[in-house]
Amino acid sequence: MDYEALSLDDHLNAGLDLLPRHPAAPAGDVHLRGLPFRIGAADPQAAGPRLLALGPGHRTSAVRLPIERAARRVIVLHSLLHSDLEQGGPLGVLAATYRFHLATGEAVEVPIRERFEIAVPQPPWGQYPFLAHPDHPDDTPSRDSGPYSGIGFRLTEAVQAAAWHFYLWVWTPPQPGAVVSALEVLPGELPLVIGGLTVSCLDEDPVPRVAALPVVIEATDQVARPGQLSLAVDRGAATYPQALPTAPAADFTADPQAGWGEGQNPQALPATANIQASDSATITVRHADTVLGRVTWREVAAGGATAGAVRVRLAEDGRNWVHTRVVDAESGETLPCRVHFRSPAGIPYQPHGHHTYACGNIGSWHSDIGGDLRLGQITYAYIDGTCQGWLPRGEVIVDVARGYEYQPLRTRVTIQPGQRELELRLQRVADLNERGYWSGDTHVHFLSTQGAHLEAAGEGLNVVNLLQSQWGHLFTNTEEFTGEASVRAGQKTIVYAAQENRQHLLGHLTLLGQKRPIMPWCSDGPSESFVGDNLETTLCRWADACHAQGGTVVLPHIPNPNGEPAALITTGRVDAVEWLTHAAYTRQEYYRYLNAGYRLPLAGGTDKMTQDVPVGLYRTYVWLPDDQEFTYDAWCRGLRSGNTFLSGGPLLSFTVEGQMPGATVTLPGNGGRVTVEAVASSIFPLHCLQIVRQGQVVAEVRDAAGARRLELRCELPIDAHTWLAARVGEDDVSGYLLHHDGWRRGVQAHTSPVYLAVGGAWELFDAPTMQYLLTLVDGSLEYIRQHSRQYAEDHARVTHPHHHHDHVEWLSEPFHEARELLHRRLHQHGIPH
Repeated sequence: MDYEALSLDDHLNAGLDLLPRHPAAPAGDVHLRGLPFRIGAADPQAAGPRLLALGPGHRTSAVRLPIERAARRVIVLHSLLHSDLEQGGPLGVLAATYRFHLATGEAVEVPIRERFEIAVPQPPWGQYPFLAHPDHPDDTPSRDSGPYSGIGFRLTEAVQAAAWHFYLWVWTPPQPGAVVSALEVLPGELPLVIGGLTVSCLDEDPVPRVAALPVVIEATDQVARPGQLSLAVDRGAATYPQALPTAPAADFTADPQAGWGEGQNPQALPATANIQASDSATITVRHADTVLGRVTWREVAAGGATAGAVRVRLAEDGRNWVHTRVVDAESGETLPCRVHFRSPAGIPYQPHGHHTYACGNIGSWHSDIGGDLRLGQITYAYIDGTCQGWLPRGEVIVDVARGYEYQPLRTRVTIQPGQRELELRLQRVADLNERGYWSGDTHVHFLSTQGAHLEAAGEGLNVVNLLQSQWGHLFTNTEEFTGEASVRAGQKTIVYAAQENRQHLLGHLTLLGQKRPIMPWCSDGPSESFVGDNLETTLCRWADACHAQGGTVVLPHIPNPNGEPAALITTGRVDAVEWLTHAAYTRQEYYRYLNAGYRLPLAGGTDKMTQDVPVGLYRTYVWLPDDQEFTYDAWCRGLRSGNTFLSGGPLLSFTVEGQMPGATVTLPGNGGRVTVEAVASSIFPLHCLQIVRQGQVVAEVRDAAGARRLELRCELPIDAHTWLAARVGEDDVSGYLLHHDGWRRGVQAHTSPVYLAVGGAWELFDAPTMQYLLTLVDGSLEYIRQHSRQYAEDHARVTHPHHHHDHVEWLSEPFHEARELLHRRLHQHGIPH
C-alpha cells in the first residue's frame, strides 16, 4: 500500500462543528489531494467525535498517537481554530509541538507554528501557511459555463488551492523508511484540531513540488472525437487540454499562408496539457463521459505510457529562458511584429506576458481583446520587436509576421542548452509609404489606444480608427475619446478614437475625425440601443453632425443594414464605403452605386471585436502627395479624394492614362483608347489580376500555379462614360484563398475607380438602380413613420436635442431630400415616376 490512512478513533474528542460549515466538512474515509485520510469513523454517517481538539479551550495535555509503521513520509491533516493575525497578533506563534518517536528510541521534535506549518482554514487573502498545503489543490474553473459574474475570472483558467477545512503538513523521517512508533502532540498557545494521519512508503512528495511539464496525448485508434478532452490528476493538477494540429511540421513550415495562422483541429486528439503530478499520480483522460485511458505519471516521465485509446508522453527535454529580438534583415532595425513559437508537435511556447491560447481558444467578443491574436489554431503575441520567455531545447518552429509588406518567417531554429538569445530577421518585400500610400483600418472596436498602437505597429499599419459605440446597455471605448489623434513617437502609427453610430434596420455609420462626441451613439432598440429605446435620430443627421466638425463619413460593411445607405449616398453624405468581406453581395452593391453615377472611394476595415481578427486584415491604402505630411487629417482627406485601394493581402498599383484612382480621365465626344496598367504583388500566391469596367471583367492575367507578382498592361476602347478599377479576386468567390481569421475572409484587393468622362462631365445612370434606391428610401420613410418607436408627441413631456417642432418630420427630411434628387434624375432621363 503506497499511502495508508490511520485511525485516530481512540483519541477523538470533538465534532466537525468546530470547522467552517460551508462547504460541509469531509468525514469518514476520504481522499484529499488524492491522498487517503480517515476522519473519525470510516462510515461518514456514523455518530461520534471525528476530530482531536487540543490547546486552549480543549485538551491541554499531551496525546500520543500510535503509528508503528515504516514511513518515508507522515502527513498530518490539521488546522487552527483561532488566529489573532488580523488583529495585529504576532506571527509564528507556537500552536503545538509534534514529537515523532522512532523505533530506535530517538525522538524528533518539530514546532508547529502559525503561518508556517499550520493556519486557520479559509484564511484571509494572502495568509496561507509557508510550509503546509491547503486541502484542495490548484484547479481550473468550468471551461464553458458558470455565473455571469465570473466571466472575467474564467479567463484566468486557474483556481488557487483552497483550505476549506484543513492543511496537509508533511514530515520526512531522518532516515528514509524508518519505523515511526508514534506521534506525540504537545499543545501550545493556540487551539488546533487534527483530523487525520496518513503514512507513505513511497519516496515522493505526497503533494508534488515538481513544476508542471507539457505532455502530448495521442490516440491509439482512428476514432473521430470532436470537441475537447478533460483531464483529472488525483495527486496533482492539469491545465485544460488543447487540441494540437494534425499536419506534419514540414507541411506547416511550407504552408503558403506562413505567418497567418492555420486551420483549427476540430478533433479532441492529439492534444496537449501541462501536468504537475507526484510519481504515483494517476492521470485520467476523458472525452465527454468516456474514459479513454488511465496512466501514472511515473510511466509518463519514464518515456511514455499507453492505456486504452490514448498514449501520453512528455513533450520536451529541457527548456531555456530566451530573449528574442526581431529585426529588419537589411537595416538591423528592431521591428514590432507578432510572433508564435511552437514545438514540432505544435505545442505553443508564447512569450511571457502573452496568452498561450488567446481566450482559451473560444469566442472572445468584447472579452480580453488586445495584445494577442488567434488565427485558427495559432495564437500570436504582438511585441515591440523584443520578447522573452521559455523555449524548449532542440528544434523550435518560429512563425513571425508584420503585415503585408514583410515576408513572413516560418522556419525551424535550434535552441541549444544554455542558449539565452535568439535573433530573427524579416525581409521587407514592399514599402508602400515610399510610394506615398499610408494604410489604415477604418473599423476597430474594444482595443485600448495603447493596445491599438501595439497591434498597428505589429501589423505594419499606419492608422487605426478605434470606434466608440453602444451595444444595448453596453458602451465601449468611452474613455478613449480625446477629439485628437494619438501619435506614437518614433513610429508611423496614429490612433484616433472615433465613433460607429448604429441603428439596427436603417444602418450603421462610421464617423471619423470628430472633435466632439456625436450623440446619441445608437438609437431605436436592440441590438444597437437600449431595450425599448426610441428612434431619436438618423444616419443622415449623424453624417451632417460629423461634417459640421470637419469629419469624414464612411459607410461601413456596405450595404447592411440596408435601409438608409441609399439616402446617404444619393444626398452626398457619404465620403467612402467600406468592405469587410469578400462576399459577392458586397461587391455587387458597390458596383450598383458606381454604375448609377455615384463617386465612392473604397475603404477596407475589419470590424475587429474579437481576438481572432487582426487589425488591418482588410486595410485601406490612402495616397498622399509628396508635399503632404502624414497626419490623421491628411489621411482622411486622402481617403475622401479617392486615391485608395483595399487590401486583404495583395498590394496594387493602378493607372489609366497615367492617372491614379479617384481621378477623372477626360476623353473627346467620340471616345478613344486608353492605356491601363496594373501591378499586384503579395506575400500570398496570386492567381489572377483583373481590370473591371462597370463591374465586368475587360482584361486579366492569370497564373494557375500562383505567383507573387502579376502585371497587366493593355489598351481599352472607351466610347461612353464609365469607370475602371483593378482587383485581385474573381466573381466566383468560392475559389478564394481564405484567411484564418474568425470571419474566414478571402485574400483579395480592389482599387477605387478611375472615372472616364466622354464628351462632357462624368455621369452614369442606371434606371433599375434608381428604382432600387427609391424603394429603399421609401421603405425607410415608412419604417420611420409607421413602425419605429417614438415618444408621444407631447412637448410638455419630451424635449429633443433638435429644435424642430415635429420630431418625426425632422427624422424624415433627409429622406424627402433623397426622394427629390432621385425623382429629378429619373425625370432628366425621361423616365416618369
